[in-house]
Amino acid sequence: MVEWTDFERATIQDIFSKMDYDDVGPAALSRCLVVYPWTQRYFGGFGNLYNATAIIANPMVANHGKVVLHGMDRAVKNMDNIKETYAELSVLHSEKLHVDPDNFKLLSDCLTIVIAARMGNDFTGDVQAAFQKFLAVVVSSLGRQYH
Repeated sequence: MVEWTDFERATIQDIFSKMDYDDVGPAALSRCLVVYPWTQRYFGGFGNLYNATAIIANPMVANHGKVVLHGMDRAVKNMDNIKETYAELSVLHSEKLHVDPDNFKLLSDCLTIVIAARMGNDFTGDVQAAFQKFLAVVVSSLGRQYH
């Protein structure tokens, strides 16, 4: 079980309460697909992913980015039991979708960059540490089935 400080809990709650899911989700997933093009192989049914412009303008990418962020709401609401919260998603991504678990980390890095850009000076070192700790637990939980 992960131990969370009051500051970490409050920081995660604050970030997600102020987050514009319609902006951040698509931006993070698009960034991941552009910067790490091998991750595109999991989105073959999403149509045109031939270049950055196409990826950014792709409504299926945008929608899935929103789905991913709304899925993180479950972790925010269950910070004391994230591994169990994501048990079914871990099985889905492992056994049905065959997603390389390293891609969860890549997406979390892209999400951190997008959040940092949106928060500006409010994204202090302490805020970043709390956010990345949270994302590390989410990534570990999604990769749990692979172990």
